[in-house]
Amino acid sequence: MKYFVFLFLPFISWGQALSTKNKKAISLYVEADNYRVRGQYDQAIRLLKQAIEKDKKFEEAYYRLGLTCKGAEDLKNACDAFEKALALTPYPVKQKKYFYALAENYLRSGKYEEAKTNTEKYLSIEKNDKPKIDQAALWKIQCEYALLHRNENRGYLIKPMSDTVNAYPMQYFPAITADEQALVFTVRYGRAHDDNEDIFISRKENGRWQAPVSISENINSDYREGACSLSADGRHLIFTICGPRGCDLFESKKEGEIWSKPKNLGPSVNSSGWEAQPSLSADGNELYFVSDRKGGVGGYDIWYSQKDSAGKWMKAKNLGQPVNTPFDEIAPYIHVNNHNLYYASNGLPGFGGYDIFVSEKTDSQWQTPENLGAPLNDFQDQYSFVVTSNGATAFYSREEGRNKSKIYQTYIPEALRVRKRGNVVKGVVFDADTKKFLKTKVELFDLQRNQKISSFTSDSVTGQYIIVIPGKSEYALHVAEQGYLFSSLHFNYREKDQDRPLQMDIALQAIKKNAITVLNNIFFEYNQYQINPISYTELDEAWKLLKENPSVKVEISGHTDNVGNENYNQLLSQKRAQSVADYLILKGIAPERLRQVGWGSKKPIKPNDTEENRQANRRIEFKIW
Repeated sequence: MKYFVFLFLPFISWGQALSTKNKKAISLYVEADNYRVRGQYDQAIRLLKQAIEKDKKFEEAYYRLGLTCKGAEDLKNACDAFEKALALTPYPVKQKKYFYALAENYLRSGKYEEAKTNTEKYLSIEKNDKPKIDQAALWKIQCEYALLHRNENRGYLIKPMSDTVNAYPMQYFPAITADEQALVFTVRYGRAHDDNEDIFISRKENGRWQAPVSISENINSDYREGACSLSADGRHLIFTICGPRGCDLFESKKEGEIWSKPKNLGPSVNSSGWEAQPSLSADGNELYFVSDRKGGVGGYDIWYSQKDSAGKWMKAKNLGQPVNTPFDEIAPYIHVNNHNLYYASNGLPGFGGYDIFVSEKTDSQWQTPENLGAPLNDFQDQYSFVVTSNGATAFYSREEGRNKSKIYQTYIPEALRVRKRGNVVKGVVFDADTKKFLKTKVELFDLQRNQKISSFTSDSVTGQYIIVIPGKSEYALHVAEQGYLFSSLHFNYREKDQDRPLQMDIALQAIKKNAITVLNNIFFEYNQYQINPISYTELDEAWKLLKENPSVKVEISGHTDNVGNENYNQLLSQKRAQSVADYLILKGIAPERLRQVGWGSKKPIKPNDTEENRQANRRIEFKIW
């Protein structure tokens, strides 16, 4: 990939006299290489062809013509030139170089039979050059894999995004917000190696992607910015800056519409090596990225860092095998479920070049990567595969010829979708009385494990929040701010996935007399008043509120639906309120700050006409007195 890392082919020295004595041919041959090493392929090809016209048996000129055509991405003529050079030498010690070159070029052209034949011929001759032997052995595996799978169609529906988005010669490394309303990607303004790169954003309005614009003057500069990752809410950006000292990872955060000045992630993440292509987990606590630093498995590897309890990035670790190989792994994307890692590799069985793979984490171990198959993968380079929360759609980059690329979108067949699918909850947080937008803490808890999953803040200017619910379980969403009663929401996704995004605007009640909040995550067994253990997360939030506000006194009220005898319902609701009070008292809250009352079915908040409404009426409330 020309814009992943730029490598010019080295000057070829045969260590012996050239095969021609024609001085003009030699002069043209030498002059051509001055153009080739600068990437001026058209001039180099013209001169090499002139050199061959002077001597039709000029073996080295054919070889260098093959190298130059390869650099120009004209693989057909590259193979023709290598074949002609091969035909001019009977010596195995020289033939193996042509077999190696032909194996690579045929593989990258999708001519797998020819590639396999040349790979086997090379391996039968070369016995000493271990790096090339390893590479050729991998090519053979890839040829065999491609020949076995190339006629498969796994059901992808692939199309390039509109020219509105693909407006530049090169755009790549897409990232998308959790609600799928903003696409951020890297743009290169031209096709030359030294053209600048910036980060652009396209927003979706009325179902259509709008023209991309620079994400921010605070982020884009005279350096090269790109290969970014967005937090779930689109307000935390981690991206790459390549400048005079190499490439490092930086971050910027947004309040309202203003992005902060970039900040280097520091030595726990960055090194003296090359760091780029970050992917931030939905909970914001894990960062995956690519580096060529020492200590890896080989080539470019995927590394990761986790945040400590203070929110600081810890020393990065290599993800290891089976994800990394002795070759190159690039462009990681961690799905919002935090269990599926998508990335590109040229070191695994595939169709040649970079293919897209997925590895699933089970019991904290990454499993053997799976090639996502044809027609998504082919002999071209595919990379930077980002998947929506529900697993149904992906965006990725694909080469479109020499120094040209587009962003593609694809439907993912059901059989290839993530097993643990996420859903998005978004809305605004505001003061219930003044309607002023609030910056608040928004936390998601897995009630089954009594574990905090993620923690964010709503925007201080707009009050907006977006949070991802990562998979099947029961969840509590807590929204809290100093001086307000907390608000809680409940999501039961144990039985089935929820693919439809939820809009949940949250009005917080200021702490004052008669203010009320519903504790939506307090649960009791049917007709029982003993607290279900999954309620402890919510009860601890209530305890925290009372501890941080020692002057506050609350009435704990129990409520039921209208099913059954009212006297029984009133007594049951009273006992349930008492159970909540007992828990708080056991945690150190003074009994005189609490009073308990059971209302039975006398104060419904919804009509008792559906099971969903009756469930809403079965509740515990806090009321300040």
